[in-house]
Amino acid sequence: MSGAETQHTSAPYLPIAEHGLIGDLRTAALVGTNGTIDWYCCPSFDSPSVFASILDATRGGAFELSPAVPAETKQFYFPDTNVLITRFFTEDGLGEIQDFMPVEDVGEADRHRLIRRVVCVRGTIPFRARVAPRFGYGAHSHTVRMLEHAALFASEALSLTLTATVPLKCDEKDVWTEFELSQGQMTVFALDQVSGETPPRICPLAEADRAFTSTVAFWRRWLQQSCYRGRWREMVHRSALTLKLLTYVPTGAIVAAPTTSLPEQIGGGRNWDYRYAWVRDSAFALYALLRLGFYHEAAAFMDFLTHHIDQRENGVSGPLQIMYGIDGRSELPECELPHLEGYRGSAPVRIGNDAATQLQLDIYGALIDSVYLYDLWCQPLTSGHWRGVCVLVDWVCEHWDQPDEGVWETRGGRKEFLFSRLMCWVAIDRAIRIAVHRGLPANLARWGPVRDTIYWRIMDKGWSPARQAFVQYEGGDVLDAAVLMMPLTRFIAPRDPVWLSTLDALGNELVSDSLIWRYDPAASPDGLEGDEGTFSICSFWYVEALTRAGRLDEARLAFEKMLTYANHLGLYAEEISHTGEQLGNFPQAFTHLALISAAFNLDRALG
Repeated sequence: MSGAETQHTSAPYLPIAEHGLIGDLRTAALVGTNGTIDWYCCPSFDSPSVFASILDATRGGAFELSPAVPAETKQFYFPDTNVLITRFFTEDGLGEIQDFMPVEDVGEADRHRLIRRVVCVRGTIPFRARVAPRFGYGAHSHTVRMLEHAALFASEALSLTLTATVPLKCDEKDVWTEFELSQGQMTVFALDQVSGETPPRICPLAEADRAFTSTVAFWRRWLQQSCYRGRWREMVHRSALTLKLLTYVPTGAIVAAPTTSLPEQIGGGRNWDYRYAWVRDSAFALYALLRLGFYHEAAAFMDFLTHHIDQRENGVSGPLQIMYGIDGRSELPECELPHLEGYRGSAPVRIGNDAATQLQLDIYGALIDSVYLYDLWCQPLTSGHWRGVCVLVDWVCEHWDQPDEGVWETRGGRKEFLFSRLMCWVAIDRAIRIAVHRGLPANLARWGPVRDTIYWRIMDKGWSPARQAFVQYEGGDVLDAAVLMMPLTRFIAPRDPVWLSTLDALGNELVSDSLIWRYDPAASPDGLEGDEGTFSICSFWYVEALTRAGRLDEARLAFEKMLTYANHLGLYAEEISHTGEQLGNFPQAFTHLALISAAFNLDRALG
């Protein structure tokens, strides 16, 4: 998908949507349409940032690389890969930057090499580059020292080398260069992590070419596993490639997004750190990847659950937390970074996430549903896996009727959320299905009645006669887009009259041109300041609910409209503003996995 034309400006902050993502399955970087890398953490997704000018244009640090003359740009991915190409159109020529991170073998992975290959395609173009790292979210000092064909940036916790095929200059903090390329000429920059006295490893043109070829081959081999051949192949495959980029391959964890504190409202305070593995998000991503035939990722996530997460007997949120570090750690203390102004002044900037300690009962249903599909589509559960499932289901049977913070992680007090009840029903139902299908030992005499009790509790207390709809929590009358999951989880028939009434109510109150608000914060205070945009995952849930209800014309139109809100590369943030602007952390796994599911089911229904 080629990008729309962009005129260079001197504005300090690009729109969130004016970025592409590259990565090496351990960390990732955002590359703007202006050629600047304005977000990069090393050595892993949740490490302190090296470049963070997207959160503070002055203090955050950046790797700037662009023509030294006015240019229009277009950005696209090299077909079927995560190699990003940014093209510059000037009066005197055409050039491009090829940005990628080689997906290395284990022995080379610790370098986290980031390669920027600059090519003059036509004419003659002057370029300039400035590499200005600001370690530790811009709070740690560093030194820079020139070496032969390289520069060494050293801070207390991390050292990086920059090698280049053009001469470099430096001052006390930054490295820069200016150079001119004519048609067919090329220059390479490579940024590597180094440790101790390890000498820098230069990246000559031939090595960069080999790395480019091997990186392209890796991504294309991976994508060839996809079994999707439907109408929206390009968008579905871009979403799959994005989900893969958000995978931390050493453990199999999947981060919700590679960024922190990109705001849900410009100038607002709903800014959160998403560089962790949410159980719910990862489980839904597992479903999407399994749908497409990516079984290795499913097995890797099962390994993450088995070997990197410890189930707790007396945790405040039950045996599982709602999220973990990508290495499986459970402590994710939240703090603010007051020295950073935030994207376009949207403070505070946060790292860590206190929601990790919340009780969100729905995670058990999301997880066990994915385990059920793994057992059905991939391979039978091991005895160890099944023992863990039984522990979780027994806990759910004991605690399903507790109030909790809910799927939207509200900070305004616990409620008896319908979605939490729904997913507790899913957890028990799927475990029963696995046990019956595989002939596994299970306490069915207990599980079955509890499952049925939850069903009738939802039908009786989750339904509002006044609204003629299922509502957000028991005893309330607030509509919530999360109930769109009711037919998707097979809790209710998609053409049941009470469900169709709910679908109409949601459409009338929460839907605007295929965009959907989660709920009305004024009617259901969530303890957070400021407003937010519409939630893109809810829009794709809506498409799928319409599809299952047989309203295919509406579903297809809503889906096609949602595709127009993607950025020039087919990427989505978490939310969309009333003007169509991407808001929130970017790109967002939740949105892309929902796109895959909606496309798959709509395709199947259309025939």
